[in-house]
Amino acid sequence: MSRAVKVSCKNLWLLFGKKATEFLEAQQSAPSDETIAKAGLVAAVRDVSLDVYEGEILVVMGLSGSGKSTLIRCLTRLIEPSAGEVIFDGEDLLAASARQLTDIRRHKMGMVFQHFGLLPHRTVLENIAFPLELQGIDKQTRLKKARELIETVGLSGREDDFPRQLSGGQQQRVGIARSLVDEPQVWFLDEPFSALDPLIRREMQDEFLHLQAKLNKTIIFVSHDFDEAVRLGNRIAIMKDGRVAQIGTAEELVTAPANDYVEQFVQHAPTARLVTVQKIMAPYSGSDHVQGAILCTDLLQDIAARVINAPHALPVTDTAGQVVGHVDKEQLARVLF
Repeated sequence: MSRAVKVSCKNLWLLFGKKATEFLEAQQSAPSDETIAKAGLVAAVRDVSLDVYEGEILVVMGLSGSGKSTLIRCLTRLIEPSAGEVIFDGEDLLAASARQLTDIRRHKMGMVFQHFGLLPHRTVLENIAFPLELQGIDKQTRLKKARELIETVGLSGREDDFPRQLSGGQQQRVGIARSLVDEPQVWFLDEPFSALDPLIRREMQDEFLHLQAKLNKTIIFVSHDFDEAVRLGNRIAIMKDGRVAQIGTAEELVTAPANDYVEQFVQHAPTARLVTVQKIMAPYSGSDHVQGAILCTDLLQDIAARVINAPHALPVTDTAGQVVGHVDKEQLARVLF
């Protein structure tokens, strides 16, 4: 059964400059970089099309200025795109009225951005509960729910503090908790853990995965850390100059990069813990040894020692136990080194 698409965009553009929308409407096809520059326009998002499936975590990556943060602002209409389509849960988000858009953001979207946006005159507890206040939920209920999240993000004892009394990392954790309090259908997160120290960052990633396993939300997550992307993401979209250079699983990006840029981007990726045996095995010829078989879904890091120490190629089986290929030292070395 195919997965339902929760968020999608098609031919999405954001150009800065005068009459950007009219310029795009006049084009017969996607304008070149040179044509855009000659028109005196600057492209921030260029002809992006992608689908985000229900229950998946899509991590958007790229260097500074690649357009990754701008893209999620277009998807939420915090910035109005110049052209294209944005479909959110089956609704045309670009056709929504101001009132409809506000309702969607309050009840269906959770957002965490690099600038925390905390209310300075409200306590930690009140900041976390604020989205529920906007929904008209009674004070006792919203504060009870906020207190439950205080412990989740590691801020027990700071409930009555004001934002100015917190470190940057603590403020970010308040923003994370606030995005979770109304249990949105889709979370948009722009480097939410970047201000945290490594230990707390790892703990927050663990908690994030725990929450996702329990709630199965759709998440669009911006990160500059490939290790974080690998750990959290079901798929990764790599952006360059406002375009999506490639989108796929970490294994697909490492084993089949779409171009030189993607190849350079993932060149230091931990291949052994990303690539499975089925990506490197040779077809089964019927004459291989059948002892000591390994699974096609095994990661290379888990079978490397066995392959290296084996006197012959090891057979590879599928999950039903059928031999489907073989792997030897040369194949392993070619991928890892």
